[in-house]
Amino acid sequence: MMSEENDESWNIEDISAQFRKESQSQSVKEPQFIKERSTSLNEASHHQERKSSDQTFETDSVEDTLQSTSSFERDRDEDKRKQIQFTETSTTDTSPVPEPEVISSLETIEEIADIILSDETIEKVSPQVSEENEESFVSNSDLFTVNLEAHGLQEFPKDILKVKYVKYLFLNKNQIRSFQGADPADLLGLEILSLQENGLTSLPSEIQLLHNLRILNVSHNQISSIPKEISELGNIAQLLFNNNCIKHFPFSGLENLKKLKILNLGKNNLEYIDTMPNLKTLSVLNLEYNQLTIFPKVLCFLPNLLSLNLNGNSIGSLPKEVRELKHLEKLTMDHNKLTFLAVEIFQLFRMKELRLADNLLEDISYKIENFRELRILILDKNVLKAIPEKITNCRMLEYLSVSDNQLTELPKNIQKLKNLRKLHVNRNNMMKITDMISHLSNIRSLEFSGNMILHVPIEVKNCRKITKVGLDYNRIVYFPVGLCALESLYYLTFNGNFISEIPVDISFSKQLLHLELNENKLLIFSEHLCSLIHLNYLDLSKNLIKKIPPSVSNMVSLHVLILSYNKFETFPAELCTLRYLQVLDISNNQLQKIPSEIHNFKRIQKLNLSSNQFMYFPIELCQLQSLEELCISQINGRKLTRLPKELCNMTQLKRLDISYNVIKEIPGNIGQLRNLVRFDAVSNQINYLPPSFLSLKSLQQLNLKGNNLTDLPSGIHNLFSLKEINFDDNLLLRPPMEICKGKQLYTITRYLQKADERDEKILEKIMKVVASNISETNFEFLHQKLNLASSETSISKSNVPLKERAYQTLVKWKNENPSLTAAALRDQLVRTLKMIGVYEIMDKITALTLYTRAIKF
Repeated sequence: MMSEENDESWNIEDISAQFRKESQSQSVKEPQFIKERSTSLNEASHHQERKSSDQTFETDSVEDTLQSTSSFERDRDEDKRKQIQFTETSTTDTSPVPEPEVISSLETIEEIADIILSDETIEKVSPQVSEENEESFVSNSDLFTVNLEAHGLQEFPKDILKVKYVKYLFLNKNQIRSFQGADPADLLGLEILSLQENGLTSLPSEIQLLHNLRILNVSHNQISSIPKEISELGNIAQLLFNNNCIKHFPFSGLENLKKLKILNLGKNNLEYIDTMPNLKTLSVLNLEYNQLTIFPKVLCFLPNLLSLNLNGNSIGSLPKEVRELKHLEKLTMDHNKLTFLAVEIFQLFRMKELRLADNLLEDISYKIENFRELRILILDKNVLKAIPEKITNCRMLEYLSVSDNQLTELPKNIQKLKNLRKLHVNRNNMMKITDMISHLSNIRSLEFSGNMILHVPIEVKNCRKITKVGLDYNRIVYFPVGLCALESLYYLTFNGNFISEIPVDISFSKQLLHLELNENKLLIFSEHLCSLIHLNYLDLSKNLIKKIPPSVSNMVSLHVLILSYNKFETFPAELCTLRYLQVLDISNNQLQKIPSEIHNFKRIQKLNLSSNQFMYFPIELCQLQSLEELCISQINGRKLTRLPKELCNMTQLKRLDISYNVIKEIPGNIGQLRNLVRFDAVSNQINYLPPSFLSLKSLQQLNLKGNNLTDLPSGIHNLFSLKEINFDDNLLLRPPMEICKGKQLYTITRYLQKADERDEKILEKIMKVVASNISETNFEFLHQKLNLASSETSISKSNVPLKERAYQTLVKWKNENPSLTAAALRDQLVRTLKMIGVYEIMDKITALTLYTRAIKF
């Protein structure tokens, strides 16, 4: 069902997310407008992030897996085990990548298939892989790899195994149920087998034949238990059973797997775990999103466990035995019901990453200082009122996130956290930012959105490496000039504050790429902003701005400009100098006309002009050859009454929203918009769809809710790309609304086809009734009224009876009007008969009509 949209239906959330590759954080509240963005802007933001971000704890997923796998083959001494997930501190800036995960989701087995070749190669792989080595791994593995993903296979491929010696076999997204027909000799060399998304309900017993198998991925199936035959796989190192239907643990024979290092049972139906096989080699265990209510004590006796994921369960506490996990480096327990942490957890001195977001924690013990190796601490969405001062002894800490708690201040000696790179304290009760923050010389990302902060200390200028600052929804009155001295700052948000003036100091922030100042008290578009020549995203919506300075032309890099909910009465012609602008939202103002200079927008792709005061559709818009999305819905503005035929000059248009107007007709040439993918015309007065509408072969979404449609064209089935439709709140009779409520095009099409057949039969019957009952005189009148009087009758009166002549004349009339439906022809014929006064025939037709309403042909 297509969701109902109002005038603000185009959300800018996706656009904003794409314009800043690493920018997604809870601190940013996005304005509403368009989705998506342009490639060029993405590249610009990403280039700046490559220069600004650090790799210390943000390791690439392939490198993470490589480090994990290679470490399993090395000795278990302390120094080598430290390399399993975290690299040593580096000063090299690289492109930003996702926050570190040990192996929280082990579904992308393809990523490591090209790296894990043999025991010998793993022994030689170092944690840092050069590009040359990476290329050699890929080329070597390709010699032994077969990828048959989504090939519609219903049985195990046996022919290809005879032709090629296969080590790595990927059969994801097929319908394979067994290994039946495969020659065991062909399977003996398999080292990696991936059967993800095959609809398997169980594993075939033939699995025991794969003695060399090291990685088995059967995630995203319907498997309810792990068969005993698994115990025969003596070389297995990774078992991926996530996203299945497994309910019980332990599994018979699992203790025989002496080389098992990674076990993923995430997203199954496990309710409890009483016993655990003696898996001495197990390093990574994933049990996320099961139905565990108690932390299984048996897990505490896995002697070499490095990473444990229990996200998304309902665990309320940790057992004392957790202290036995001496080698644990990563524990993730987001989305549980923890109310406190057993002090024994602070005896895990090798802990590097602890994630406890979305729990019920009220306090953190001062013993957290024992985590001298801790790099990442996530405590978002708890009920913490304070952070213990002793946390400042965690000198290796790089990422601290305590958003959505009840904090009023940070630890007094926070400056001791010299390695801190990300500090996120969004949505707390903070009144100020401590001056000591200036000593965090390595800080990159600083977020304090959703607090009660009045000002930002000038000392923040000493944090020279900051690249991103979020201060949305505080009580800041004056723009913090200290931020203007930060040479690496490229992303800054100040939404929802009380800033009324932009200082001249912002002119020094020429490196800024992204700036948001929506919902403030700005009266003017400051000329100081025009000095930001590299800025590509600017949001000034929900302010009090009335005009644009001419110097805006200096903003040559600007791609996205949001000016909605301001005080513009005329469209600022100065904006038309922004030749590289791709997205403009100037909705919810008081605009009445568009200047002709708008044709200078040579690269504009998305334009939102909704809720303004246009007296007519601005025909000047039709010059925008590059425009892909146009929104001119008027839920809060003056209603448009018509669309110009020139609209179809915008041949690149993919989305058109004209909702909440009083438009009665769609232009007859709308079929020229060959690229149109989505058409929204909610709450207008449209009463029919023109024939050319059926030429919109690319149309996927059609929303005509709340119009005056009485019938749909029979050829609507020609819109073969159509996926979402909405005809609610119309006056539809053909098909009736009961048919349209399901919003299924197939159902509507079938009804129309049947209705056409029925109308043809009714018309045929009426024509025969007329032919059988009309007099010679009335036939001559009918001949004239149907505009056939000028043509000579091909049938001689003396040779052919009147009944046949009349019938053939009506057939001729029908064939000369191929564009009219049978129902339209019937109505025209009935009107003509009334005009010539053949009441006896009309009585018969009325009786026939009443009969056909009750009886379907």
